Amino acid sequence: MANGRVEGLSRREMLKRLGTMIGVAAGLPISLGAQSQARVQGLAAAGEVFVSLSPSEAETLRAIVARLIPADENGPGALEARADRYIDRALAGALKNQRAAYTGGLGAVNAYAQTSKGAPFAKLPAADQDAVLTDMEQNRAAGVSGGSSQFFNLLRTHTIQGTFCDPFYGGNENFIGWDLIGYPGARVGVSPSLQRMDVKPAPSRKSAYDFGMFSKGEF
Repeated sequence: MANGRVEGLSRREMLKRLGTMIGVAAGLPISLGAQSQARVQGLAAAGEVFVSLSPSEAETLRAIVARLIPADENGPGALEARADRYIDRALAGALKNQRAAYTGGLGAVNAYAQTSKGAPFAKLPAADQDAVLTDMEQNRAAGVSGGSSQFFNLLRTHTIQGTFCDPFYGGNENFIGWDLIGYPGARVGVSPSLQRMDVKPAPSRKSAYDFGMFSKGEF
């Protein structure tokens, strides 16, 4: 990962691939430096109280998701889509078996950032944050149980899920993720206008769970 790229994929290329995937599945980086830090701090002050993560863990997670899919000229990123909130809620439910991995992993990220760059992850400039994430991705960051690449992949997977999931699960705030990839949202019927190839479907701005045919199970 370097300069908003992960494993050779630019943010634009990642969104293109995700658009194809979500179009099939229907379910499931540039603004840098001070602007990125300001977004982290602003959302931290205004955001909801987290149910799983401590304030320190939440601050670190926000900073990480802000660098994995940053806001840029194409629009908002994972932080604005509240991928951090999705992860926090999931750690109290469907992902609760991975809570320990986040406790140890986020602490290890801060320790490695402090040792290698002189400050906790959230306090570093964007370039240093990207360098720490690159070390994690390439399994060079010491102190992470099971290897730093394993935790990096976990973070990246959950950040993608939180950015592009159904909003019911806490992420994809204001349908940011769906707007980024051009996914028009859930439908329960296909009208003639939706079948036209020359007209882009208007966004439904609805969660699947806004329709009565879908039951809201425990998350």
